[in-house]
Amino acid sequence: MQVEVRHLRAVSAIAEAGSISRASVRLGISQPALTTQLRRIEEALGTHLFVRTRSGVVPTDAGRHLLSRARVVLGELDVILENLPVTAPPRELLRLGAVHIAASSSLVRHIEESLPGTSAGLRIEPSSRVLLDLTARGMLDVGLVSFVEGFVPQLPHRLVDRILLPRYPIFVAISAGHRLADRESVRLADLRQEFWVRPPGADDGSLAALRHACRQEGFEPLLRYDAPSGAAWPLVAEGRCVRLVDPSWPAAPGTVTLPLADEAQMARLSLVWRRTTFSSREVTSLVEAVTRAIRDHAQDNPHFHRWWEGFLRAGPR
Repeated sequence: MQVEVRHLRAVSAIAEAGSISRASVRLGISQPALTTQLRRIEEALGTHLFVRTRSGVVPTDAGRHLLSRARVVLGELDVILENLPVTAPPRELLRLGAVHIAASSSLVRHIEESLPGTSAGLRIEPSSRVLLDLTARGMLDVGLVSFVEGFVPQLPHRLVDRILLPRYPIFVAISAGHRLADRESVRLADLRQEFWVRPPGADDGSLAALRHACRQEGFEPLLRYDAPSGAAWPLVAEGRCVRLVDPSWPAAPGTVTLPLADEAQMARLSLVWRRTTFSSREVTSLVEAVTRAIRDHAQDNPHFHRWWEGFLRAGPR
């Protein structure tokens, strides 16, 4: 086996994450698959690149040597790709994919206004990892993706991204009759006895992030329900369970959505696309369109509106 660029990216991801399991989330592959890939890389090179520790893995001397060279190669390659002139192909239909956020109802309108002569189709997909894959394979032109902080995967090498919100809060939805419903925020530890709705769709790190955050508070979440986003609301309203939600959604009847105290769950919202899909002018137009769509719905939830106003006052981060 010859060592390829994707192998260098895998080794770099493992070193940066400090563990194979965390690196597998970044790379968007399973832990066993990444373990097998690392073993084959080491066999091809004839040396071990990492040693296991209690907390994860650390590079060997050979691993550190490879990493020092690999980062130069990957950095130079990224510079070459980023600076290639791009001539976007003409299009009549822009294939847009987006996570399930309130702004999705305004995305099509704002994008079509920003790119005259272009019609936009829209696919709502609960899993950001699926959106990354569809965009990388050319089945979508652009994806609006969200990943929980600490569980952001490495982009497929065909894609580039633009971060729209570097850190925004994830809220929790509870019944309007819940004992905590009149709070300004809810501590995750206060929900240790509640049943949870599992994050919908293919796992994109959201479930791992929920479990990690709960374990930090000393408990394991009681995952009782699996339901698409809309179907879970009656269960929450009846007080049977709680669930994490995008903060821009207004509360469904019989529920309230509240911030989690101490920034227990923070996420990053980004646009992703294949490098040759859009010109720099079109990228600027897309970013402005999506930002306007988010702004349209910032007031739908008063708690999120206060956060949004603070974000705008703070300016770029």
